[in-house]
Amino acid sequence: MGSSESLRGKVAVITGGASGIGLATARRLADRGCKLVLADIEQAALNSAAAELPAGTEVLPVRTDVSKRADVESLAARTSQHFGPVDILFLNAGVGATGPLVDATHEDWEWMIGVNLWGPIHGVEVFLPSIVRAARSAHIIFTASFAGLVANAGLGPYSVTKYGVVALAETLHRELRESLVKVSVLCPMKVGTNIEHSHRNRPAHLGGPNAASDVDFDDPGFAGRIVSPHDAAKIVVDAIGSNELYLFTHEECREPIARRFRKIDAAFETSPSRA
Repeated sequence: MGSSESLRGKVAVITGGASGIGLATARRLADRGCKLVLADIEQAALNSAAAELPAGTEVLPVRTDVSKRADVESLAARTSQHFGPVDILFLNAGVGATGPLVDATHEDWEWMIGVNLWGPIHGVEVFLPSIVRAARSAHIIFTASFAGLVANAGLGPYSVTKYGVVALAETLHRELRESLVKVSVLCPMKVGTNIEHSHRNRPAHLGGPNAASDVDFDDPGFAGRIVSPHDAAKIVVDAIGSNELYLFTHEECREPIARRFRKIDAAFETSPSRA
């Protein structure tokens, strides 16, 4: 899998598929002849996304709240009925908010963990068994974040969820390394998506759209250039079929990641375990 010809006819499921990296990836996969299942919590945006794909694209839009396992089960059932086995699973849906941990409410935690961490977990729980049973080439891609590798002030709940996604991908990569199923995790910095407005879909029982301010892209925690969803999607699609675990959108994140691991390594010099 990977070339235009090898992707033709493959079935791709994309959560968060109505906008941002998800929709940009859908466009690229449509150009390569994939059959697409777009999942998103916004029905109107889903319909618009499906309509704007290239003429002739086989696409199934399915309204899905990834924080609800029943919704993900319904997504899998409809995919199977409409297209058959899944070849590409892109667990991409996510939400974000900023603010110090001292101000974070329980509802903030529940909302972000529900979408950002339970969402991918539900995807693995529901789709993985059938993907493994099919015993054929497939690829599972997660969208995490640079914040899932290097924590930053003001991004507490978000970072916690994204660290979890990275761990989920790393574990799955190890467990499936002898199989035909590849695993990757996308760790972007700033991408020009709608995540800064993700409170628009925050459920009423978790505070609703006005519970807190949306992500502030002037916040120092989001310093750096903005990459387009189109360019991020190219990184995702080019990796399909490869054995690349970590996918990055920004060269700028390399040094902070290296610095973090140097600090961890240096801690062994003063650790009581050396005694």
